Amino acid sequence: MNSFVGFAFRVLTAIPLSVSVWLVSYFAFDQTFLLSGAFGVGTGLLTYWAGGVIQRNRFLKKHGLTRREYQYIKRNLDEAKRKLTRLHKAMFSIRHFPTLKQRMEFMRVTRRIYRLTRKEPKRFYQAEQFYFSHLDSAVELAEKYVFLSSQPKKTRELDLSLQETRRTLDALTHHVEEDLHRVIAEDIDQLNFEIDVAKNSIEKIKDSRIHDESRRLK
Repeated sequence: MNSFVGFAFRVLTAIPLSVSVWLVSYFAFDQTFLLSGAFGVGTGLLTYWAGGVIQRNRFLKKHGLTRREYQYIKRNLDEAKRKLTRLHKAMFSIRHFPTLKQRMEFMRVTRRIYRLTRKEPKRFYQAEQFYFSHLDSAVELAEKYVFLSSQPKKTRELDLSLQETRRTLDALTHHVEEDLHRVIAEDIDQLNFEIDVAKNSIEKIKDSRIHDESRRLK
């Protein structure tokens, strides 16, 4: 909603209008330089603010959200962004080459869930388990693993704990993949519906051609 494009549009609308009002006030209505400037700045600020309100209302209407719902989702997404930063930093700090591919996939899926939810906030409700459970667990496990693996003296108990942490992170990867599947489940259903419609259309066209060919041969 606060994308660079929206910001640029509001600025590019407000500045020309502000300058136009200043020029008209100063030259056409013979106002003082400072007063004309005040009119121009006020008009620009009002235009920028009104543009933001219109963009927000359109965004909320497009995604079927109330202002309160969006504020709730945005607050949780902002918190999740900080957690993802911590998670990815910890994941990159883990020095265990055999699990590198698994960790890269884990980070890819978490980024995908976040980006989809950021782009379409209503998907947040399908990803609540990820944001309120799995993400927290992943951050805690990854950071704890980094801390324990950095200890200068390794013991058998410590090695067993690190192995168990890696296994738990591996299991958590599957849960996060399921979270992503839930987020895009409606898209999959819609795609399957479109495929069925397309198949039915193709069959009807084939049947129609066969029927026309039979009539022609008669």
